[in-house]
Amino acid sequence: MLNIQIYCLKKNFDVQKAERFFKERRIPYQLVDMKKHAPGVKELTLFARAAGGADRLLDKGSERVRSHPACYTPVAEDILAYIAEDPSLMITPVVRNGRLATVGADENAWRQWVLQDQDKLGK
Repeated sequence: MLNIQIYCLKKNFDVQKAERFFKERRIPYQLVDMKKHAPGVKELTLFARAAGGADRLLDKGSERVRSHPACYTPVAEDILAYIAEDPSLMITPVVRNGRLATVGADENAWRQWVLQDQDKLGK
């Protein structure tokens, strides 16, 4: 059974894309507003592992993020601490399915989750 959570700060195009993907497939999801429920270090560590490193969580396309010290530290724990303090440094959406996660819009990964879930259910 899929357990989808979509972490976001505001509804941008990629967040809408994630919501549309799961709605079209009638897959329930929980939208988590990181302004109200900031992810903890444990969740951020999961996200970093899924992204391929803590530095890949950072939205380096944003001028504000590029001017932040988080962009210039090589220490993963420091980057995660900066993000825990200010989740707006992070790329969104982060889509979580239990212990799996994607950062940004990654429809291919989401399709894999759906296919694996259907295989488990024998569909």
